[in-house]
Amino acid sequence: MVNYRVLGPLTIVDGDVHSIPSATRQRQLLALLLLNANNSVPVETCVAELWEDDPPKTATTTLQTYVLQLRRILAALPSIGSQHEAKKRLTTQPGSYQLRLAEDDTVDAHTFRTLVDSARTAIDQRNDICAAVLLRRALELWEGEPLLGVQTGPRLRAWAVGLAAQRLTTIEQRVEADLRIGMHHELIGDLSSLIVEYPTNENLHAQLMIALYRSGRPAQALSVMARLHDTLDVELGLDPSPRMRDLHQAVLSSSPTLDVEVEWAGAPLSLNLMSGTRRTPIGASVYDCEPALREALAG
Repeated sequence: MVNYRVLGPLTIVDGDVHSIPSATRQRQLLALLLLNANNSVPVETCVAELWEDDPPKTATTTLQTYVLQLRRILAALPSIGSQHEAKKRLTTQPGSYQLRLAEDDTVDAHTFRTLVDSARTAIDQRNDICAAVLLRRALELWEGEPLLGVQTGPRLRAWAVGLAAQRLTTIEQRVEADLRIGMHHELIGDLSSLIVEYPTNENLHAQLMIALYRSGRPAQALSVMARLHDTLDVELGLDPSPRMRDLHQAVLSSSPTLDVEVEWAGAPLSLNLMSGTRRTPIGASVYDCEPALREALAG
C-alpha cells in the first residue's frame, strides 16, 4: 500500500520506506498528478503548472524526463517493485499523463475529505460524538501547510488555498461538535492557541467565549471579546459583528441560551477513540464508531 501525503511536506510512504522527489519540478509534477489521481492530466496543463507563462522550448521533452524519473521513484517502492509496474501506475496517454492509484493506495487529502463528508453525515443525523471523532481523525492527517516545500503554479496554489480553508472550517466544526457534547473544559487550551493563529476569526473567538463561560469563567470570556475588538479595530478598522455583540451581551446577562444542552440522537460512539480525557456524559448511549471510521477510510 502506497500512502501519498500532501497535507504537509510532499512524501510517498510505503511501509517503512519514505521517498521524496529531490528535484523541484519533479515534486511539483507529482503533486499535480496526485491532485488529479486516476484522471488524465493534459501535457498543456502540466507545462502551464510547471512553467506558467514562460515555458522553455524543450518543455515537452523535459516533462517526459520528469515522468521517467518519477517512475524510477515509484519502481523503488516495495509495493510496486519494478519499472514495468511503475509504468502501469504512471501512464503515458496521447497528449496526457495519469497517476493511477491501486485499490489500497491512499492520498491523505482524499482521506481527509472522505472523513469530513462522513462527519457531516453524522452531524445531519445529530450524532455529534461520532462527528467529533471523525473530524479529529481528519485533522490528525495534517502535518503542516499543504504541499509544504513544493513550488506551486496556478492550479496547485488554488488547491492549497482551498485545502487550508477547508482545514479551518473543519477545525470550527470539530470544536462545535465538542461543545455540543459538553467538552468545554477540554477545549479551552486548544482554542486559546487557535485564536493566536487566527486572530481575526470571530467563530473561534465565539467558541472560546462559550467554552470559558460554560467552565465558570465569564470574566475571561468577556476579556476574549475585548481582545477581539481591539484586534479587529487595529488590523482591519472593523467592529465585531452583531453576532459577537449578541454573544457578549448574553455572557453579561448569564443567558441560559449559553448553557450546554447535550442531546444523544441515535447512539453516539465510544469515546475511547477520542484524543484527551475519556468522557461519557450521563445519558450517553455507548456506540462503537470504528465501523464508521473504517467505512470513511475505505472511501
